[in-house]
Amino acid sequence: MRDPRRSGPARPWKGPRRGRPPTGRGEREPRPRPLGDKCNPLCPFFRCGKNALRIRTERYRGRPMRVAWCEWIGDKCIGASCKFASCAKNALLPDGRCAFALQRKKVRDFEEELEDLEKESRKFGFEDYF
Repeated sequence: MRDPRRSGPARPWKGPRRGRPPTGRGEREPRPRPLGDKCNPLCPFFRCGKNALRIRTERYRGRPMRVAWCEWIGDKCIGASCKFASCAKNALLPDGRCAFALQRKKVRDFEEELEDLEKESRKFGFEDYF
């Protein structure tokens, strides 16, 4: 018998509801999201030692923005400068930088250096070298 306090059509029993239905996009592995080369508290690998980190949605100029909120102090999270901040991938450096951002930057530097070497080798006639 249906509960009279509930409104709407009755749902046929298919077992308990569990989370969201699959979206069909496939599961993606989370990627680090540093801000420049600094650690970002919105990164999926950022952890709070006090377990006080909450992600809130606040409006800024009419647009929703995700904000890292510290329940312990009741204000915005200060990120890597907090003494309870850590990284699940151990990529948080002591000065607050993200090791993933520095690694990505080094790869770009190596590619740029390789392009420079190719240009210099063409000047001297070593086109087949690279």
